[in-house]
Amino acid sequence: MLDRQHLAIIREVSRAGSVTAASERLNLSQSAISHAIAKLEARHEVRIWRKKGRSLELTQAGDYLLRLAERVVPELDHAERVLADIARGRKGAMRIGMECHPCEQWLMRVTRPFLAEWPDVDIELRSAFRFDGVAALQAREIDVLVTPDPVSLPELKFQPVFDYELRLVVGQDHPLAGKDHIEPIDLLEEDLLTVPVTVERLDIYTRFLIPAACRPRNRIAVENIELMLQFVVAGRGVAVLPDWLVREVAAGMPVATLRIGKAGLHKSINVGFRRSDLETDYLTGFLDIARRVMP
Repeated sequence: MLDRQHLAIIREVSRAGSVTAASERLNLSQSAISHAIAKLEARHEVRIWRKKGRSLELTQAGDYLLRLAERVVPELDHAERVLADIARGRKGAMRIGMECHPCEQWLMRVTRPFLAEWPDVDIELRSAFRFDGVAALQAREIDVLVTPDPVSLPELKFQPVFDYELRLVVGQDHPLAGKDHIEPIDLLEEDLLTVPVTVERLDIYTRFLIPAACRPRNRIAVENIELMLQFVVAGRGVAVLPDWLVREVAAGMPVATLRIGKAGLHKSINVGFRRSDLETDYLTGFLDIARRVMP
């Protein structure tokens, strides 16, 4: 009979790339994993995977079960957490995914009043996903997604909570510092400092540089915002940051900000969640607080 253990094994072997690595994550012996899968294969007269060199390759049956496992195992994990919370007298735990590196400080201002209003709800913050944030939300790996890039999907709802403008940040002595706005050509000889995400997710590229067939001299990914601003002050590059974050973090620093293009690059931060969770009171409570807290 197909059960949760089979699905968990197939998922972990696929993720880890080998039975050895999966056995450590699952806290099972290699022989126990091999025996469980062998019984499953014998019962249904199919092969789950085949050896390809030193790795394992899923068969058609194995690929089907992996896709099933990616949907079902997170649902079962979620159900177990809910039951455990009920047993402890708690309402639950809310897992918040972050796809907005600069938003952590804003989120801290949201979570403080939330924890005060909902003392029986725990919060987990996650910024790394096996898939992207939207897929993690769909798979119930997270319950809430904070993102500047909402998508239109029937099972998800994204609510904008505040608007902002992306600005180019330069040292006060930089040649561009006196301009009102920049054009794409102005960045051709610059080292561009950005948060560490793919170019496809950077509006400075997708909405400004690439349409004009322009590229900066170098792109340097920096995870820490304070360090990024220190690079700017030292003349080691120019940065793209939300206007509200610059006002908050760069106050008193010798920097200038410029509009990106004549019209500017405008964005919104959105809170996304599953429509099926709309009746969960603490999720709607979180959204209400998020709307009230401005950066």
